[in-house]
Amino acid sequence: MPPRKNRHAKAGKSKKKTLLWTLAIILLLIIGGLVYYFTAIYNQLDNLHKTGEDSPFANVPTASAEAIKPPEWEGTEPVNILLMGVDGRGVKKGEVPRSDTMLVASLDPVKKKFYVFSILRDTYVDIPDHGTQRINAAITYGPNTAMQTVSDLLGIPIQYYVYTDFQGFIKLVDAVGGVDYEVEKDMRYTTKADGPEYDIDLKKGFQHLDGKMALQYVRFRHDATSDFTRTERQRGFLKAVADKVISTTSIIKLPNILGQVTPYIDTNLDASDMWKLGAVGYDSSMGGSEQIPPMKLIREKTLKDGSQVIGFSSEKAMKQFVEDTLTAPEPSPTPGAEASPGSSPSASPGTK
Repeated sequence: MPPRKNRHAKAGKSKKKTLLWTLAIILLLIIGGLVYYFTAIYNQLDNLHKTGEDSPFANVPTASAEAIKPPEWEGTEPVNILLMGVDGRGVKKGEVPRSDTMLVASLDPVKKKFYVFSILRDTYVDIPDHGTQRINAAITYGPNTAMQTVSDLLGIPIQYYVYTDFQGFIKLVDAVGGVDYEVEKDMRYTTKADGPEYDIDLKKGFQHLDGKMALQYVRFRHDATSDFTRTERQRGFLKAVADKVISTTSIIKLPNILGQVTPYIDTNLDASDMWKLGAVGYDSSMGGSEQIPPMKLIREKTLKDGSQVIGFSSEKAMKQFVEDTLTAPEPSPTPGAEASPGSSPSASPGTK
């Protein structure tokens, strides 16, 4: 029998080997899990861009349907993304419905700020090659036409688009586990044309909204200010959804979230673009949120058929309003005011 000292030394070496092998196995499992996690995310992101018959714009002429690939993003210049939600109820297969919601998200990677502009859907504009119409008709001619129309209106380049429908919105909210939100008043609206599936019946107060309830909230416009108030609601609620998506819990669930919404979304962003923009967006905060056209520029118009549309007093003033919003300086801290824990003294009310 070996001396006790030697036996202890061998036992110690054996334990160290066992510990090293255990650590190595754990490390391999972690690396394998991360590879699977990021591969799953990348594959889901790659599936968001639809082509051929899978594209919602399959029946739109190729020149309009195939969105032009923007120059490679260097990571320093602002990026502007057109977000469109459509109501496909009653639309024939192959037809592109008008957009029910149009927003532009502008991300400044240098200032680490993002801005949201919600466009009133009855805004009367010139749609390239298709005359003057309500702006919500632009998407029916394809994403290129929609992006160019919005770019002409705002005076900024629109590099990307994201397109979805009611079901995509419901799936997104459900995939992140719903959103706790303050409903500012009772909301009720019913119509025989749409059927009970799209009735609106929400009670005032702070509550948990699932996908269907959230859709009711962002669709409601049957009050005194109609679409003006609705676009404000949409901006506020989408920020709450964004905050939920970037929360720790949802980041872990990201592959599952993407799997839920992928069938309902189309975009010209590729996986690499989304990955880079997502990294910048995660570290950015809200810089501003505005309605287009702003109230001070709105001029209501009546068309020959008697229908009402939304005009604006000056194209130049519109573009200047957008530029001023994007370049506004950080608000100065109030003298003598103390910052609340975890917040920056110069943070604007909209920051996360």
